[in-house]
Amino acid sequence: MTASKRRAGVAATAALALAAGLSGCAEIRNHQGYVIDRTLVASVQPGVDNRDSVRSTLGDPSLAGEFDDSTWYYWSRATKQFSFGTPKPVNQLLLAVHFDPSGTVSSVDHSGLETVVPIHPAPGKTPTLGRTRSLFQELFGNIGAVGGAGVGGPTADNPNGHSAGGGGTP
Repeated sequence: MTASKRRAGVAATAALALAAGLSGCAEIRNHQGYVIDRTLVASVQPGVDNRDSVRSTLGDPSLAGEFDDSTWYYWSRATKQFSFGTPKPVNQLLLAVHFDPSGTVSSVDHSGLETVVPIHPAPGKTPTLGRTRSLFQELFGNIGAVGGAGVGGPTADNPNGHSAGGGGTP
């Protein structure tokens, strides 16, 4: 094998390794929610449209108001991320269509990325009441204790261990 063939083989192997390594760095784009058509969104007019016309124009809402059906929400969000990174919002639209009691559109509100707020959970553990038990204590802790508390032994709600019928000894 000549030196030039060996160099070509090494170069091809290095190029394949580089391509395989960089393929994990590809940008991932994702879209969630309603697919926005700005022309259709602009066509919804307060005082003119009603629930049926909004549903036929924009489709079913992403969600409706929790306690009443007077507001329909159309939500759309586009994100991007690299391989194992956290998705970052690129574009977002929250369209809120408000209806009056007769079912006519009273207003249409738009909001975007200005409403996105990063959430940073508090570090550490949440304190809980009770004992700290190991895995084996959790698995095997009740062996031999079955029926022990119900046979007249004291419990948290019956510290003297007397039965409900009064048959226990005082």
